[in-house]
Amino acid sequence: MTKIRIILSALVIGSLLTGTAKAQKSAQPITPMKVGSTTLSLGIGVGAEYDGRYYTNPFGTKLAVEWGLWQAGPGVITLGGEVGGSFSSASDYDGHHDYKARTIVTAVRSAWHYGWKVKGLDTYGGLSAGLGFEHYGYPDGYNNNVIPVFGGFVGASYFFTPGFGVNAEAGYDITQFQVGVIFKLK
Repeated sequence: MTKIRIILSALVIGSLLTGTAKAQKSAQPITPMKVGSTTLSLGIGVGAEYDGRYYTNPFGTKLAVEWGLWQAGPGVITLGGEVGGSFSSASDYDGHHDYKARTIVTAVRSAWHYGWKVKGLDTYGGLSAGLGFEHYGYPDGYNNNVIPVFGGFVGASYFFTPGFGVNAEAGYDITQFQVGVIFKLK
């Protein structure tokens, strides 16, 4: 149910950006992501709960880089990488034995980007796959695992200048929901 709310929130954010930005009269979408473009994004938000090892909603952060590689209809397919983590902690009823859980993820990602007819707007959806390095337990005994991680995400970016904007992303991909900044490097 939470994932549905997150995805719906992302869609609402995207539609608000679409409704408030000025649309161009061109029949083609106006998108910051083009073949040859490179973007770098950094976000914080609610982390993904890998293997159910978290007691509270985890905090998450993600850094992603993408390269526009192929034209696909009216949009662009990107390929890139991401790294980030989900972090959680809790105490038992008497305040002792602090439980901690964290998963550091490194993955490849690919997305299809589409800009609609709104200058500066980039919307996208994609998939990721990689490895997660889990560390969880109490101070008297921690466990470490390496796990496969797979993700899916939708997002929207709005560029205020040709090289800088804001970004929101939802799904199950290091974070369940995040907001942050995005830079167009090329």
